[in-house]
Amino acid sequence: MRVLSGIQPSGDYLHIGNYLGALRQFVALQEEHEILVFIADYHSMNAVRDGAARREFTRSVALDYLACGLDPARAMLFRQSDIPEVAELSWLLSTVTPMGLLERAHAYKDKLAQGQSADHGLFAYPVLQAADILLYRSDLVPVGQDQKQHVEMCRDIAQRFNHTYGEDLLVVPEPLIPEEAALVPGTDGRKMSKSYGNAIAMFASRKEIKKAVMSIVTDSTPVEAPKDTATPLFQLWSLFASADEKREFFARAGEGGLGYGDVKKDLLERLLAYFEPMRERREALAARPDEVEDVLVDGVQRARAIATPVLEACRQAAGLGRG
Repeated sequence: MRVLSGIQPSGDYLHIGNYLGALRQFVALQEEHEILVFIADYHSMNAVRDGAARREFTRSVALDYLACGLDPARAMLFRQSDIPEVAELSWLLSTVTPMGLLERAHAYKDKLAQGQSADHGLFAYPVLQAADILLYRSDLVPVGQDQKQHVEMCRDIAQRFNHTYGEDLLVVPEPLIPEEAALVPGTDGRKMSKSYGNAIAMFASRKEIKKAVMSIVTDSTPVEAPKDTATPLFQLWSLFASADEKREFFARAGEGGLGYGDVKKDLLERLLAYFEPMRERREALAARPDEVEDVLVDGVQRARAIATPVLEACRQAAGLGRG
C-alpha cells in the first residue's frame, strides 16, 4: 500500500518526540509499503518568515530522516515546494471545502490560542494538507490519535470533490494509528513540541541535551520518599528502557531512596547512547551535501510521476484547460 507523511521544517532540529512518534515508524513501514515522505516547506511559511532559515531547516530535516534510517532506495524523500502540482490541487479542493469545516480544525484553534496570527495560510492549512495526501493517491496516513482529525478532514474534502465531478478521481485515505504509539512528554509535562519550547533535540550537543534533561519538571518529593512513576520524567525514561529494566527501576522508585537527579542522569546516558549511531551517520551525510540533494531530486522525480496524472484527471473532470 502507499503510505504518505510529512513534517514541517520549522526549526533547526527534530526532537525525540518526532523520532518516537513518526520517524521510527517510517523506517519500519518502508519494509512492507511504498513510502512517500515530504518536507513540508510550504506549510512552514505559516510560522517561519525567513527564507534562508527555511532552506537550512529543510536541509536539516532531510539529514535527520536519512540519519534515522529512511532508505531512499525504497522511500521517496522530497521537498513539498518542488511539486508545483500540490498548489494547484489545493486550489481545486478549496472550491468544494466548506468554511465551517475549516473553522472546526483543532490545529487552527490551537495556533490562535498560542498567539499565532489568523492569516489565510493558517486557516486554509487543512486544504493544502489534503492536497498533499490526495495528490499521490495515498492509501494510509500515519498519525497519532490527536491528529486523526487531519485525515478525517482530508477524507471529507476528497469525497466532496469526487461527488461534485461524478468520478472517483481521488483516493479516500485511511488514518494509520499505531497500536502502541509512544506518547512523548516534553520537559514541562505537555506533549513534546518545538512550539511549546519543551523538546529534547536528538542531535544537539551533549551540553544542550543535558541542559534539557536536567530541566524536566519534577515535584519536591525528597530522595528517601517513594516516587510516582507516572510522572513525565519516568515516562521519558521508560521509553528507552527494557521491560526488565522498568520493573527493577520502578520497584526502586516505589521503595524510596531513588532521587530525581539520578533518574535524569540515567536518562541522559541512555539518550546519548541510543542516538549516537544516528549522530555519526548524520555527520557523515552533512559532509556530502550534494549526495543529500541528489536524494531529494530523485524523490521529487518519482513523486511527480505519480502526482501529474492525478492532477490532470482532476483538471479534465473540472473542465480546466484544453479538453
